[in-house]
Amino acid sequence: MNMEFIEALHDLEKEKGVSTDVLFEAIEAALISAYRKNFSLLQNVRTSIDRTTGEIKVFTCKTVVEEVEDDRQQISLAQAREIRPDYELDDIVEFEVTPRDFGRIAAQTAKQVVVQRIREAERGMIYDDYIGKEGDIVAGIFQRYEQKNAIIDLGRVEACMTAAEQTPGEMYQPFERIRAYVVEVKKTSKGPQILLSRTHPGLVRRLFELEVPEIHDGIIEIKNVAREAGSRTKIAVYSHERNVDAIGACVGAKRGRIQNIVDELRGEKMDIIQWVEDPVEFVSNALSPAKVIDVYPYYNEKMTFVVVPDYQLSLAIGKEGQNARLAAKLTGWKIDIKSETQAVAQGLIGGRYDDDGGDDYYDDDADEDTRADEQSGEKEAWNFAEGYSETYTDEYGDADEPKSADDEDAMSGEDDGDDPA
Repeated sequence: MNMEFIEALHDLEKEKGVSTDVLFEAIEAALISAYRKNFSLLQNVRTSIDRTTGEIKVFTCKTVVEEVEDDRQQISLAQAREIRPDYELDDIVEFEVTPRDFGRIAAQTAKQVVVQRIREAERGMIYDDYIGKEGDIVAGIFQRYEQKNAIIDLGRVEACMTAAEQTPGEMYQPFERIRAYVVEVKKTSKGPQILLSRTHPGLVRRLFELEVPEIHDGIIEIKNVAREAGSRTKIAVYSHERNVDAIGACVGAKRGRIQNIVDELRGEKMDIIQWVEDPVEFVSNALSPAKVIDVYPYYNEKMTFVVVPDYQLSLAIGKEGQNARLAAKLTGWKIDIKSETQAVAQGLIGGRYDDDGGDDYYDDDADEDTRADEQSGEKEAWNFAEGYSETYTDEYGDADEPKSADDEDAMSGEDDGDDPA
């Protein structure tokens, strides 16, 4: 080894962040293996590299004993004291045995060790960098699909997003920029393995933290997130300051904040729920946009019995039970939903009227349009994600026959502002 090699090691330390001491120790260990392979397998040897000049020396190590059984590894006490009088039993005596042509072997071995150590050091640095990003959002460039797994280039390393972690219906194009949630970082023999997700509820949580400064500052707290990726998410928020509206802060001026999150999730609907400690009120809020007549909690079973108006039953349950299912996940309570008619028929409640004959849930002065909506089993509910009113129809209402495809197309066209066919 010459000075140029020593200088190259110092340059690698500055560029790659690999300590020269680590490299020297690795080269010395590799030289021992190279010496044993090429010269003497049974000898105990030690190698030394001068950190300044690069000079390499090989020493064989012998143990001081009373009687020598193997002269390649042992030396007698008398012979040892001829070299130095203060040697005692079990001391180690070193003899230089550097071969003449060892420089060529040393150079080849050093090159292989340095390349390997640099690769290991880079993998270690990448792992240390991304292990701290577990539970955070990273951005990358989509490269390709491998057996339905999406491979994302994060710059220094490629990450994998399995089919189970991809949002249903999402298809990625080559070189498309994607933001995803880091689920796990594993250390493997081939380097760090980074697993990403677009379906994890943590993605929604982190997007809100990035988009809403009040959440980042701790003024507003995200209590829980219930998500069915690609379809709908319910998020419960709470404000620690009375003069800060948690829902309004998350929605933003002209729905700007929530719209950015919905765009990132490619149109996924978003329900922002006011968190309260009272489970009755919290369950009632969680079933939004449906209106609730009353909630009867069973604390021992952590279950609630919910009564809703007849025309709100399908809205409370949601498509394929989605609204009720997400509300149960969000609150942590089991939810049993009954329409008012069903509850009265089963003797669970006494009806919508109080003893004084007052109507608790319907306004006698309601305008004709509202009454028409009630009679037709329709109700409008505000959707924060889309910013428009959606009309929900009670599938248990007056119409006994299921809707035809033409009827659904006509309704869909009306909602979107298009003329029905």
